[in-house]
Amino acid sequence: MAHDLRPDTQPDAWRGAVGWEERDGAIRAWRLLPELVNRAFAPDLITNARQSVGVRLDIDTDAESVTLHGDLLLDIPRDSRIDVLVDGELHRRIDLVSGPFTVVVPLPTGAHRVQVWLPQVGETWIRSVQLSGSTVSATTASTRWTTYGSSISQCNAASGPSETWPALVARALDWDLTCLGFGGQCHLDPISTRTIAAVPADIISLCLGINVMGGASMSPRTFAPQVAGLIDQVRAAHPSAPIAVITPIVAPGLENTPNAVGTTLAGMRDAIAEVVAGTADDLLHLIDGPGILGFDETHLLSDGVHPDAAGYRLMGERLTAALRRLQR
Repeated sequence: MAHDLRPDTQPDAWRGAVGWEERDGAIRAWRLLPELVNRAFAPDLITNARQSVGVRLDIDTDAESVTLHGDLLLDIPRDSRIDVLVDGELHRRIDLVSGPFTVVVPLPTGAHRVQVWLPQVGETWIRSVQLSGSTVSATTASTRWTTYGSSISQCNAASGPSETWPALVARALDWDLTCLGFGGQCHLDPISTRTIAAVPADIISLCLGINVMGGASMSPRTFAPQVAGLIDQVRAAHPSAPIAVITPIVAPGLENTPNAVGTTLAGMRDAIAEVVAGTADDLLHLIDGPGILGFDETHLLSDGVHPDAAGYRLMGERLTAALRRLQR
């Protein structure tokens, strides 16, 4: 028996998308609220929000194989992969190039939990998803976790989509991940705040600062108030959810060199810590970025800012330990 598991026909089988868009017989994920796109006024953010970071099929099945037909759009040549996991372990990793693709993955005999992680790089359109087997059911939802951040949360350089640091945390803790990691676009935009507020969540993490530093989009005068406003709005929408605010990991060239508006990375960490310390909220927690990837580990930065694949794995291990403590 063949089962059709396109997101528009079996939405409960898919995790990590905020919304979906259908066009010309194919469907793609959105990681921002689609109805608010015309209020973003940030084209690069919208382009990024159409990439399927953290979006995955997650089912229990006895299927003999899974087949995906789709299209991958890459603006520049990059490594892009689909990961198929069986019972939590990597079963098959498939390299993709820009254009139409067909992926056929045989599965081991018997009933298993099967996850298909879409690429964290590029825009993925799904045309069909077919499983050959007698039983298919969506997995039971676990702790719902939303994480917001920059390219360091999108993790283009990770070995595959199931090995970004948010994916590694979610897999280790069996959390239901919604990843709002937007390369170059974590500027505390209202559309991002409203999306975090709208997505049901039991735990929230906010990895803030590096894009504001790189883009000089907020000065020392404006950054702390915007961080405070983001936290207050997320708290109003999720009154009982633990919130972790993660300061930037180390970036040697940015630590004490002011950008165009006089901001340094070290100063941003101090500002974030001051906001968290001054907020009367027992469920608000600070995680120190250099404690996750620090000054003795700069060899794990591919360009002085972004971790390489090993760096993302280390971040996954350390953030699993740090975020585990938030679960009640």
